Amino acid sequence: MKLMTRCLLGMLLGATTAFAQTGEIVPNENLVVDGVPKIPASVAEAVGRYTEFRSAGFLSWHPTRREMLIATRFGDTNQVHLVKLPGGARRQLTFFPERVGGASFPRRSDAYFVFTKDVGGNEFAQIYRYDVATGQVALLSDGGRSQNGLGPWSHLGDRMAYGSTRRNGADRDIYVMDPLDPKADRRLLEVQGGGWGALDWSPDDKQVLVGEEISINESYLWLLDLASGAKRLLTPKGGAEKVAYGGGRFSADSKGLYVTTDKDSEFQRLAYLDMATGKHTYLTSQIPWDVESFDLTPDGKTIAFVTNEEGISVLRLLDTATAKERPAPKLPVGVIAEVAWHENGRDLAIDLSET
Repeated sequence: MKLMTRCLLGMLLGATTAFAQTGEIVPNENLVVDGVPKIPASVAEAVGRYTEFRSAGFLSWHPTRREMLIATRFGDTNQVHLVKLPGGARRQLTFFPERVGGASFPRRSDAYFVFTKDVGGNEFAQIYRYDVATGQVALLSDGGRSQNGLGPWSHLGDRMAYGSTRRNGADRDIYVMDPLDPKADRRLLEVQGGGWGALDWSPDDKQVLVGEEISINESYLWLLDLASGAKRLLTPKGGAEKVAYGGGRFSADSKGLYVTTDKDSEFQRLAYLDMATGKHTYLTSQIPWDVESFDLTPDGKTIAFVTNEEGISVLRLLDTATAKERPAPKLPVGVIAEVAWHENGRDLAIDLSET
């Protein structure tokens, strides 16, 4: 119960937009509070040293230079900042009253990046384009009561596949857009359910890997052909035992996928899935821990992956040619939220919270 009380207090403080004249915390209109005692403003002031802290989260690599976009907070909300070199100053690029949810450069151009944000915390995220030279912002999605998320870029960097509920407000269909030509936006796949998302483009940009998540214990992978619109199920479905898949990256030769899965195991293992036969080759069976996230270098030669070892994240590297681990740098003890390779295949961004 003490843990629940602390979590609830954190939610209330995070959702507060003002203090009442009586000196009490007033949640914003998006939070319904029932049966919770009034919280004096003095409580918020007392715990401010614990709730008002600054952090930085990785968003995107610059497509060619060793620079990155990060999310960090100098006011009340996370905004996009540019960091030009290790240990360098952060330069703030966005200045909205609402927090920015994500941001991403295309693979081949640094003229712009796309980002998402909602309005007033309504969770109906919209997609925008930020022009680097001018700082001007353009709305790319419908601007209505749909929920939109960023997705993977094509290898040419001219298109982004993403999910949106614009059709009916509930089902998350798959779309593709050219951010420089929003009118060319088109729906690739109409689905049922809100757990669908684009994961990766094939090396020739003719196919998109799509994930369907039913629950934390059940998910499936589909291959979507962009020319015909046909989709093909790649993972088993309908069995007595539910299986979960995570990630999803095409191999360099387009014949297979690298995924995480708990198929035939109590742990989430890194695996290679042959798309022609459906055969799973498990790559981390010797590690008795869950693989939580991974990323593949653009040349397909190295996988950086993260294992959860009694609540502590461990970074590991795998050579795809030999399926053997390579030495990885030893990091401070903590939790890794994300790993992402630069296009140069040498630099790896690691989002680490030290404990």
